[in-house]
Amino acid sequence: HQLNCRKISRSTMKVVFVTVAAVAFSAVTTTVSGFTTNHVALPKTATASFAPPLSMLPSKKSTSSSSSSRRTTEFFPFDEKSTAESNNLVVMNGAPNKEAEDGSSGLRQLLGVKGASGETDIWKIRLQLTKPVTWIPLVWGVMCGAAASGNYHWIWNPFDPNDRDVMLGLEDASKGLVAMILAGPFLTGFTQTINDWYDRDIDAINEPYRPIPSGAISEGEVMAQIWVLLLGGLGIAYGLDVWAGHDLPTVLLLSIFGSIISYIYSAPPLKLKQNGWAGNFALGASYISLPWWCGQAVFGELDRPVYWILPILYSIAGLGIAIVNDFKSIEGDRAMGLDSLPVAFGIDGAKYICAGSVTLTQLGVAAYLYSIQESTYALVLLGLILPQVYFQATLLLPDPVANDVKYQASAQPFLVFGILATALCVGHHDFDAAML
Repeated sequence: HQLNCRKISRSTMKVVFVTVAAVAFSAVTTTVSGFTTNHVALPKTATASFAPPLSMLPSKKSTSSSSSSRRTTEFFPFDEKSTAESNNLVVMNGAPNKEAEDGSSGLRQLLGVKGASGETDIWKIRLQLTKPVTWIPLVWGVMCGAAASGNYHWIWNPFDPNDRDVMLGLEDASKGLVAMILAGPFLTGFTQTINDWYDRDIDAINEPYRPIPSGAISEGEVMAQIWVLLLGGLGIAYGLDVWAGHDLPTVLLLSIFGSIISYIYSAPPLKLKQNGWAGNFALGASYISLPWWCGQAVFGELDRPVYWILPILYSIAGLGIAIVNDFKSIEGDRAMGLDSLPVAFGIDGAKYICAGSVTLTQLGVAAYLYSIQESTYALVLLGLILPQVYFQATLLLPDPVANDVKYQASAQPFLVFGILATALCVGHHDFDAAML
């Protein structure tokens, strides 16, 4: 009985803490949801006479060799002077960078979102390539994994006198921080940098003011950043395994697997992002399953099928969220040959796939929680699903193109709380007792 009381009080404290974090998370992701995209949205002034792909653009730089009359063309498609001096750069087809006109271009540059200002500071450019705004879901996933482990200790728990070991709490807080740095700045930074590298032809058409197509950072500097982030991340992952006392380097193996997914998502010949099903699920798994597993592995064990299945189900819901981002890009995706789900199934077909994947997977999770006698958590999850269904009926299904940002802002916070509720339930539930 005392053990159950301690678990309940610890869970209560977790709810208080992570509720505040969830509100902040939802606010930030809502703020940027209208700026970020994984595909090509054609500017309104675009015509069939696109600027040529990046590989066809003449270079401003060339070098000559004394033994050969050939000229070696470097990767620098835009005028060096104009990219350094202008903070309101003009896209190649003549459409201005309108997002930079509202005074937020500097902040956009630091966060790595669309409409950033021009920048010459190499370290700010490197930070922009890692897109810090995209670290937030990964950090949140690590927190959910820690909660699901049921073994995270607070520094001083006011609700449980048996959970006030300051040194143990400080150690767990340090582990959590390092795991967040691994998932965010290093491996997400690696993913975003390599994605920008392989998207340089598309960005030269759609966002030529980005660091790579603008020539603000050289090919060598980009390659160096990719390797530093990848190898640094794998080194941190192995260090976490040693710190956690793992015989099998679980965090390292998860990091290697995630890095491979990141590469084949962006790079040819597979380039998963060109396929709607594979690309969107890879995106959902990267933002939900992998950081959850990382956080849980650092503080607990991944020794039950349910620890793998529940995050995968939420990754299917993440697939639906990724589809929302594709609606506004359907014309550009079709023009560039990207087989997104709105292109493959049309807007009407894709919107029902989106709504179904988000809702049905959460209903399945709620049913599972009820089946293991966690009826309170199941009811909480159902209560969080209902507002999402309402916003699907009133925003997503009537017009997913016009209402994409409104739907994300309205429904996504409830999905985030649902993931949290599930993680807390898993951490609270005594699986060993249930088997007796």
